Amino acid sequence: MVVLAGGRGSRLGGVVKPGLAVGGRTMLDRVLDATAGRSPRVVVGPDAIPLPEGVLRTVESPPGGGPVAGVGAGLATLTRTAPGVELVALLAGDLPLISAAAIADLLAATNVTSDVDGACFVDADGRRQMLCGVWRVPALAGALAGLAAERGDLAGASMRALFARLRVLERTWTGSGAPPWFDCDTEEDLRQAETWVSRKS
Repeated sequence: MVVLAGGRGSRLGGVVKPGLAVGGRTMLDRVLDATAGRSPRVVVGPDAIPLPEGVLRTVESPPGGGPVAGVGAGLATLTRTAPGVELVALLAGDLPLISAAAIADLLAATNVTSDVDGACFVDADGRRQMLCGVWRVPALAGALAGLAAERGDLAGASMRALFARLRVLERTWTGSGAPPWFDCDTEEDLRQAETWVSRKS
């Protein structure tokens, strides 16, 4: 599993978003809770973010190079730690509603057919939530390598350009409760997440 926990959080005053609390727990802790028991787990983010024992940390190169550079750094750490790993859950660090059931759904969907490189959720408007997905490691690594060769490096590359190189199975969340792909970019998003979390508890 790779979690992207960097970024500037510009719409939230420049804070590190995954460190913000929803329902008394940081969003990153909630993501890690949903992935408990899976190994290895890699967080791409600064030293300012505390991590539980056993969770690996790396940073994108160059620092601040953007989410695709973060994916590259996280995947490199994952494959170095667990050679031969075939599937990786790729998640944003600001998904306070992600659950083990949602990740299991994506894993099962990816395993159903060899005709796709991975699966991600889509929202009600049909937008792919690419940082709420599960991907075949060789395919994702190949897409990263191809994009880096085309551009010279991964700094500043767009997620859309990366995933345009992959065959994507789109999943609509049909489980109970709030959408697991919901991320928090604004104060309004945080309030909405708090409301959903309080309803669950």
